[in-house]
Amino acid sequence: MRDDLEKQLVRFEDLEKQMSDPEVLAQGAKLAAIAREHGTLAKVATKYRRFKQLVAEIEELRKMLTSPSEEERELAEAELPSIREHREQLWGELLDMTVGGEDANRLRCVMEIRAGVGGDEGALFAHDLFQMYKRHADKRGWKVEIMEAYPTEMGGFKEIILTIEGEGSYRELQYESGGHRVQRVPETEAKGRVHTSAATVAVLPEVEDVEVNLKPEDYRIDKTCASGPGGQHVNKTESAVRLTHFETGVVVFMQEEKSQHKNLAKAMRILKSRVYDIYQQRDRAARAAERKSLIGSGDRSERIRTYNFPENRLTDHRIGLTLYKLDQIIAGELQPVTDALIEHDRNALRSAMGGLD
Repeated sequence: MRDDLEKQLVRFEDLEKQMSDPEVLAQGAKLAAIAREHGTLAKVATKYRRFKQLVAEIEELRKMLTSPSEEERELAEAELPSIREHREQLWGELLDMTVGGEDANRLRCVMEIRAGVGGDEGALFAHDLFQMYKRHADKRGWKVEIMEAYPTEMGGFKEIILTIEGEGSYRELQYESGGHRVQRVPETEAKGRVHTSAATVAVLPEVEDVEVNLKPEDYRIDKTCASGPGGQHVNKTESAVRLTHFETGVVVFMQEEKSQHKNLAKAMRILKSRVYDIYQQRDRAARAAERKSLIGSGDRSERIRTYNFPENRLTDHRIGLTLYKLDQIIAGELQPVTDALIEHDRNALRSAMGGLD
């Protein structure tokens, strides 16, 4: 945790310098991106900077305790308790703000929902998950934008990609990454048998342009015609865009907009988030032992949750949480689930980090 905090403080102070650089000030778009990232880091970085100042003050006071001057010793004994108390308070606040990793305080994220096993029922479940997250976002006052969607004839989604923006959005929703399983009786099931199908969710932090510097030689752009249902209304011009990142192999295809320029801009946002996530996953893997007890691993292959409609039950397998109000959760009352996941991660982090000397 200390390493993450130190890294964020270094980045924050570097951004502060850039914001006063005449060359940056002359570039409106770059300045705006730097200012957004600076604002995202501000709460944690300024608090950690103050924490370090208090640590240094405590060290000086400890030295004064052994001073030959009685006046200095008395001063140190008088001031140490309150400064230690302030340091402990700041440490607790930093622990809470660090729950979920170094990206926890980002204001924007990308959510990708894909139908898994189960055919049409899997696609309908993907649609249900989208609606659940959309309603939860509305309750939280977050902004949702659909980037790309591949609907099915029965009203489901093979895949849907959206961005969510708002205070706490990534902190809460990152725990949704993984496999989601549903057990229910499909409307087309005449004998009333319960079917099991699935969908996967990936939640990635959306990064600023200045954080992932992709050069033109790092990726390939292919321009094609949009495809899919629509008959005569399908766009016949080369408006669809496919981006391929050479190092990671990440491919992003975007055809939601009629404008090639808009599709390229959307595809680039998704590409940068996916590439950043891969880099972060590599970094997290190198520190796996440090966070092995925490649940925010973001493992896409892990089955994290079961939605049992006949029993009106939701079970999160990572923390053993079972709630018998699935109807309310699907309607957007996701807060009890996200709160429980964050609290579990917070307790594990506190246990792993321990107190201060």
